[in-house]
Amino acid sequence: MTQCNSQRFYQEAIKLQEKTVQAIYQATQYINDEMSKVIIGKKDVVRKVIMSVLANGHILIDDVPGVGKTSIAVALGKVLGMNYNRIQFTPDVLPSDIVGFSIFNRDNESLVYVPGIINKSNLLLADEINRTSSRTQAALLEAMEEKQVTVDGKSYKLPDPFIVIATQNQVGAAGTQVLPHAQMDRFLVKLSVGYPDRESEIGIIQGRQTLDPYADLKQVVNTEAIQTMQNSVLQVTIKDELVGYIADLVNASRANSMIELGISPRGAIAVSHMAKACAIMSGRDYVTEEDIRDVFCDVCAHRIILTQKARAANLTAYDVLLQIIGNVKTPYGV
Repeated sequence: MTQCNSQRFYQEAIKLQEKTVQAIYQATQYINDEMSKVIIGKKDVVRKVIMSVLANGHILIDDVPGVGKTSIAVALGKVLGMNYNRIQFTPDVLPSDIVGFSIFNRDNESLVYVPGIINKSNLLLADEINRTSSRTQAALLEAMEEKQVTVDGKSYKLPDPFIVIATQNQVGAAGTQVLPHAQMDRFLVKLSVGYPDRESEIGIIQGRQTLDPYADLKQVVNTEAIQTMQNSVLQVTIKDELVGYIADLVNASRANSMIELGISPRGAIAVSHMAKACAIMSGRDYVTEEDIRDVFCDVCAHRIILTQKARAANLTAYDVLLQIIGNVKTPYGV
């Protein structure tokens, strides 16, 4: 390829990338607008949920009952055109209810696999995940990491895309099972919805005067479009200096006196992916320092374990991570 043709090819590739970014940006605005019809007054939460889908990651929503955790999952499934299923976790839910099981077929004297609910889902709502046994919680580990399940030594691929939205609340904690740290680490983000302000609450009450509050929601994209968007997010540029900034942040968490267990390499990768999704939702094909700072706490707060000293001082994971952001030098001095 001549230098002239090479330059022309490069320019065309840049134009195509810019068109793709703008198309995704526009689509995310439509998705945000539709979801905001049901999730009122929580723009940042909805934005972070959409980012997580673009980054092909799982979402943990931890909050008190009745603030809209389940509504987010229902609205997201409808607007994105995903095959949505919900499983209500209780102490008697078994791993086979999730991943399926094998049954003996007498006709051909062989085991036949009966798929579980997870095999039929693009979007799986694991409602009150902390109210089931550790064994059942662990049934999601392989699915969340490798997008497949293994039953009786045979692996079965899950639909693509595959996203888990898990909810939990700490009110009435009797009988709950805390998620093991290894499973917490597999959630891209941990979010809280929080109570609405007065104006938003009025809108919520008015919006629930019909039988089906989701009736007006329109599907914006489909699963094929979501795959394209997720692939495009991976192509967003992140400069070496910003990769180094992420490394500095996670290493600071490992050396911090208030943190017993710092951010894992999986967490560092998650920050980069979420920052790329943040960039593309801002209409850019490159990551900035602000993107990293915007997502850092949501991606990392559930990945660290605080020391007794930090807990005695009533510090939260967010408090400590915000201190780290303030102390770590940024590559461009912003």
